[in-house]
Amino acid sequence: MTSATVERHDSAHSDTPILTLDDVGKSYGNVHALRGVSLNVRQGEVTCVLGDNGAGKSTLIKIISGLHEHTDGTMTLDGVECRFPSPRAAQASGIATVYQDLALAPLMSVWRNFFLGNEIHKGLFRTLDIARMKRICDEELAKMGIIIPDLDRPVGGLSGGQRQCIAIARAIYFGARVIILDEPTAALGVKQSGVVLRYIVKARDAGLGVIFITHNPHHAHLVGNHFVILKLGRVVLDAHRDELTLEQLTTEMAGGQELAELSHELRGVDPGKVVTPAEVEHGQVEAPARPQEEEPSA
Repeated sequence: MTSATVERHDSAHSDTPILTLDDVGKSYGNVHALRGVSLNVRQGEVTCVLGDNGAGKSTLIKIISGLHEHTDGTMTLDGVECRFPSPRAAQASGIATVYQDLALAPLMSVWRNFFLGNEIHKGLFRTLDIARMKRICDEELAKMGIIIPDLDRPVGGLSGGQRQCIAIARAIYFGARVIILDEPTAALGVKQSGVVLRYIVKARDAGLGVIFITHNPHHAHLVGNHFVILKLGRVVLDAHRDELTLEQLTTEMAGGQELAELSHELRGVDPGKVVTPAEVEHGQVEAPARPQEEEPSA
């Protein structure tokens, strides 16, 4: 199905996924960015997708948001197979993406950013209905729990958490049913990260299917219902919140077996040791011992 217009069906119950990816893969020539990725996004749930740099998170975002088309597997929206030829087509079907840069114009006002590309006009000469846009912007931000007294204030003067809120509220107002949040807490401090996580919960409570892309297992575990970990383009963990603890999630995210091997390798290291410059100059620091090679068996 090449058309972006997807027939919408009311979910029979909350367990029915809005968006489903089944063995989705993406290849760029001989390079496989994604292989066999399956994902279910349900209404009123936060699905956390975790992974280090190069794990395939960005490729997954591009496929769901319509920037790239998958080369393997199927993607369905409300049970109907779909392929989005462009981000605008995905947005028209109810899938909105909030990228790290937020796609906001720093020098433009809050209300102008909220309606950027979707301005409301009035009258014969199609002038901007500024009063109505300000009122709607104020109401929608209030639903997310944020009050900005001066909507004419440039967005660049707001905190990172407030800018994230504007982007999320805008996506909800313009009909998003699935919202993808690309590393929303990556460049924020502890306090602002907490603000954004509260907004993620509000988006979930508004009935959206939230895809939370992050490399921080602590943030994911605070708000997530379901967890998927990607490594080198493949799913290495797919579990519900009831099936794992924060410690297990952190261990899997950190590499599991690789972390265990590193711990074994560094077992003899004294973490409290302090080496002074004088010891280095006088050769008092022993060179690291070479690992002994195993003798060939007879």
